[in-house]
Amino acid sequence: MTKKLVSRFINVGERTNVTGSAMFKRLILDGDYETALDVARQQVESGAQVIDINMDEAMLDSVAAMRKFCNLIASEPDISRVPIMLDSSKWEVIEAGLKCVQGKAIVNSISMKEGEAPFLEYAKKLKRYGAAVVVMAFDEDGQAETREEKFRICKRAYELLVGELDFPPQDIIFDPNIFAVATGIEEHNNYAVAFIDAIKDIKKYLPHAKISGGLSNVSFSFRGNNPVREAMHSVFLYYAVQAGMDMAIVNAGQLGVYDDIPLELRDAVEDVILNRRDDATERLLDLAPKYRGDGIAVEAETQEWRGWEVTKRLEYALIKGITQFIEEDTEQARLHFDRPLQVIEGPLMDGMNVVGDLFGEGKMFLPQVVKSARVMKQAVAYLNPYIEEEKEEGSTNGKILMATVKGDVHDIGKNIVGVVLQCNNYEVIDLGVMVPCQKIIDTAIAEKVDIIGLSGLITPSLDEMVHVAKELTRQGLDLPLLIGGATTSKAHTAVKINEHYEHPVVYVPNASRSVSVVSNLLSKDLRVPFLQQLEKDYERVVIQHHRKRSSTQYISFEQARANKFKVDWDAYQPPKPKKLGIHEWHDISIKTLREYIDWTPYFLTWQLSGKYPSILKHEVVGEQAQKVFDDANEMLDRFEKTGELKAKAVFGLFPANSIDESIEVYSNDESGKDKQTQLVLHQLRQQLKTRNSSPNYCLSDFVAPKETGLDDYIGAFAVTAGFGADELAEQFLAEHDDYNNIMVKTIADRLAEALAEYLHQQVRKEYWGYAADETLPNDDLIREKYQGIRPAPGYPACPEHTEKSKLWQLLDVEKRIGMNLTESYAMWPGASVSGWYFSHPDSKYFAVSKIDKEQAQRYADLKGWDERTAELWLGPNL
Repeated sequence: MTKKLVSRFINVGERTNVTGSAMFKRLILDGDYETALDVARQQVESGAQVIDINMDEAMLDSVAAMRKFCNLIASEPDISRVPIMLDSSKWEVIEAGLKCVQGKAIVNSISMKEGEAPFLEYAKKLKRYGAAVVVMAFDEDGQAETREEKFRICKRAYELLVGELDFPPQDIIFDPNIFAVATGIEEHNNYAVAFIDAIKDIKKYLPHAKISGGLSNVSFSFRGNNPVREAMHSVFLYYAVQAGMDMAIVNAGQLGVYDDIPLELRDAVEDVILNRRDDATERLLDLAPKYRGDGIAVEAETQEWRGWEVTKRLEYALIKGITQFIEEDTEQARLHFDRPLQVIEGPLMDGMNVVGDLFGEGKMFLPQVVKSARVMKQAVAYLNPYIEEEKEEGSTNGKILMATVKGDVHDIGKNIVGVVLQCNNYEVIDLGVMVPCQKIIDTAIAEKVDIIGLSGLITPSLDEMVHVAKELTRQGLDLPLLIGGATTSKAHTAVKINEHYEHPVVYVPNASRSVSVVSNLLSKDLRVPFLQQLEKDYERVVIQHHRKRSSTQYISFEQARANKFKVDWDAYQPPKPKKLGIHEWHDISIKTLREYIDWTPYFLTWQLSGKYPSILKHEVVGEQAQKVFDDANEMLDRFEKTGELKAKAVFGLFPANSIDESIEVYSNDESGKDKQTQLVLHQLRQQLKTRNSSPNYCLSDFVAPKETGLDDYIGAFAVTAGFGADELAEQFLAEHDDYNNIMVKTIADRLAEALAEYLHQQVRKEYWGYAADETLPNDDLIREKYQGIRPAPGYPACPEHTEKSKLWQLLDVEKRIGMNLTESYAMWPGASVSGWYFSHPDSKYFAVSKIDKEQAQRYADLKGWDERTAELWLGPNL
């Protein structure tokens, strides 16, 4: 481990932790507890003297999982011989473990961040259980960063525990917070020194207390470079243990030996850990690329791989996504082979097969795969003129037709699936967006495709997919049909689409599943068992769907209306907007909008799960998250300078009153009883039986009823950051750059949402002015901690899309800023947001969910719909 690691030092194994180990998390979520026990066993065999168990995962019954795993450990002598550290932020999970653990447990952790009373209450319970406890250096003012803060908080906690509760001091383990060093932020440079010095203070003045910490935190800045991280861990432990550190949460099998660290690396790491030089971070950054794999120093990476033979260079460029030398290497390979097609079918496809395997094994992430596709496409584009001369035709694993269905303009997810399939040697014909059914069918026949893939985002696309399935049947096609997109689901596919097409209809939830689905469908050996399993899955889904519908409890429409959300209108005066009427914004600053971006959905687009900004330090996906984050900001810098992307907004504030489930919107200059109605908005009311007699909401509840005589108001908005996005994306596509093609559209989406957030803030503070003193940071804006809501037509609170046309009519959107609606009420440009503004302090988001036929008929009558139209637009809610 380290040079002179004192025998009393305790390694706490970290891999039985669902928040720290992706493999362990997967095993627990899959219910494979036997294999999960092997993880614990391996930690003990690797030298862990305590194992840290954490089951805090949103998709898990954490209490049950902790109870089951601890009980299983108790029956495994080679694991239960070491103590258990129960790690959770939830007391009920910790207590479940305490009731199962044999012998003395350690609880990780408690702190004074919520004050002294809760801290002492938990400590009393832990004392009764006879458990030792990890106490974080964290109080009401936050986490301790300096030596003085760390000791002050630990001393205060010690005096409370020992002085007031007579808690055994030998059972107190302080965690004075190990933070990352070498981050590039000057204030962080002394974090490791502060921890080590705090150890000395605690050991000197707080008798018998122990010291622990999460070791991996110190090296977060070098995630992705394991040799450097391991060197940092060993050096940090070497000095921390000498100062008196008793234990650390580590991967016990991956601790290096202090004396085995190459001298130049060890010196550079010590400079960082001990903060011995002002340029320590820069020096370690310069040195780090020399160490990779097994930690052996190598020549500069570029110099090394550029010396390999050409086929290996091509494979390396594909895996790393390097385009810099691709034409040069492709030309050399072309001269090496007899025919240009052999370059594609040989080294290029060999490289892409490696990429596909690594992606399938979870060793590469989506952004890397998309960059690999960019390299492949540029190489193929270079070879195409030579291939045309010889009229060669290469072989593929299959031909896939993909299209976003008629009326829908969203295609980011479809494009990602196409890239992943191409990386696995499938030919993809992408028809783009707004594709009519007959064009899909005619192209499928003409191109002799093997599979058709349909994509859609908005609710009407679901009905269009059903229509395509019916037409495939009517016209006698037998091709498998793939279904994907944000509004699609396995239930909708099984219940609504599958019944209209006797050939395979497969729901594909994300890009990572597309390859396995397609390969199964096109494999002679795998197709039959795959379809047999699919049929069983669909049968189960259909049964569950009908069971859920039959068990759903509704109340009548009249009961729902009687149980509406009630406002004491006699005690409320609706705020009058400071600036009534319609307002336009043109050429909105990208620099301004950047400050309002919610980045978390951006990472989800790239299939990198985690919340921003913590995802940037995630042990598994952090390195890739940082790369796509940097690339996004580089593109935003470009947009700021060039103005290639245009953001526009139109919004208005109008007098309004409600009548039952409708909202009358009046002309701006009228008030009192004789108001002239411009148009009427029709809303839907919740009808599901609620718990505890909570209200059955409708958006009209948040607007003063006409009968009250109050002058109330409503707002409307339509914003876009998409002007120029399609053209720029097409330009990247023409350059065979899928990565930036997807990036442009993804950033445009984020900017549109940022503009909607920024505009709503300005409306609250300036234009309506009911929250003029609001000073919320962006995190609180994202969490919607402000007064008022901005629900969008087509979303849960107002799920019916055709109401969007009234918003367009009210604001004259197309004439003012150029945004328009498709026949299915999708907005163009795609990176757009629209909705209504409600100001009432009790207004809230909710889901209408399912309604009965009585309300549907009332709504259809108000809209003047026939039965077919009502089924089209209200079907998903019936």
